[in-house]
Amino acid sequence: MQVPCVAVAREAGEESRSALAAAGVLDDDHEIVEVDGTLYIPVTDPERVPDRFETATRELPARRGVVTPADMLGYEPAIERLGDIVILDEADDERATEIADAVLDSDLPVRSVLNRASKISGELRVRDWDVIRVVEADSSLAPTETVHREYGHSLLVDLASVYFSPRLATERHRIVEQIAASEQVFDMFTGVGPFAIPAAARGADVVACDLNETAVAYLRENAARNDVSERITAVVGDVREVATDYHGWADRLIMNLPHSADDFLETAVALAGDECVIHYYDIQHEDDPFGPGERAIRAAAEPAYCVEVETKHIVRSYAPHEVNVCLDVRLVRAES
Repeated sequence: MQVPCVAVAREAGEESRSALAAAGVLDDDHEIVEVDGTLYIPVTDPERVPDRFETATRELPARRGVVTPADMLGYEPAIERLGDIVILDEADDERATEIADAVLDSDLPVRSVLNRASKISGELRVRDWDVIRVVEADSSLAPTETVHREYGHSLLVDLASVYFSPRLATERHRIVEQIAASEQVFDMFTGVGPFAIPAAARGADVVACDLNETAVAYLRENAARNDVSERITAVVGDVREVATDYHGWADRLIMNLPHSADDFLETAVALAGDECVIHYYDIQHEDDPFGPGERAIRAAAEPAYCVEVETKHIVRSYAPHEVNVCLDVRLVRAES
């Protein structure tokens, strides 16, 4: 069957396979195929493949002896995997149950199957879930909890109480690769720490803030899991109030709160040091995806800072005619 994959030279095969596995996108259900010195490595989600790879689709055989949900159902179900949780988005309860049963009867490594029961909502950006199936296992984790592995780091997540998207793994890696040791990084809406943990692992000193007390508890757990607790200051609270203790502190700010990040730009400018890079996430109409964010940043920072937009980056499609974007913006304090 036609499956998404990346094409790499045979001699780069093992390194590429490891990189895709670290990104959490290696498809274990299909065979890697070699044609004329080129390896075609199957992936689960083209949107999360690291930027250095080009994705395509190709006929690849199912791995011998592996039974997939599609084998059980006779059609390819729309499922998403996060750690050992399989996620559905089915409005029909009967169909959701059918897919969940097929998942459990397949060879997928799975502990629970969840179905989205609401949209993301509220100040803490969480959604409701229906637990469709749970594998009886000796586990200390709740059905909505799992350990997600991303670029060499492990993150404990509870989907019922925190916001988390594995689809942003490649984007997070893009940002973290820019961070140098000894930088002072302020993660303004940290969640369970998918930016903060790898930033600290690169040697940065990180202040990570979130309004969701449960998310910050998971962040602290994840910092310990990844041996970076000494480099992360985890703070529960509204960043606008927390910022009073960190005026002028930050070399880098991460503003991953699409839809409302502009409400926090005054706070971001107060946190910025004499030179600071802001990673500003936004969701806008495709006709002008970057203009509103850039105008808002300039309105908040000028004339106190010189503003240079270094990168305008489309992260992914969000909804019809809407895109999730990131602006990487450098602020340099103007001479008085």
